[in-house]
Amino acid sequence: QVQVVASGGGLVQAGGSLRLSCAASGRAFSRHTMGWFRQAPGKEREFVAVISWSGGITYYADSVKGRFIISRDNAKNTVYLQMNSLKPEDTAVYYCAARGEYTIATMTSQYDYWGQGTQVTVSS
Repeated sequence: QVQVVASGGGLVQAGGSLRLSCAASGRAFSRHTMGWFRQAPGKEREFVAVISWSGGITYYADSVKGRFIISRDNAKNTVYLQMNSLKPEDTAVYYCAARGEYTIATMTSQYDYWGQGTQVTVSS
């Protein structure tokens, strides 16, 4: 069992930056692939980024590639999402999720544990 709590959301102007954190507790955090997803009002939850258990493999949605960076610190049981050059269309509730497999994944159904989400609002 892994519990995850996302934080760091807020209100930012377009072009600005935010760093989200996802603190995990429970067993064997370092064995879990970690992902970030987001859900805007009236839309499906969508994949944003994923990082492998070791941090050696990362993968991004095309919409955030080159602007967002996912990283993790297994010693601190924490995953980060650095978001730069933010756009109004990035406005959403951001969720972190843990997957009890070594392979990376981009579908919500492939993740086992979810946090409560943190709101990110980008004003134009």
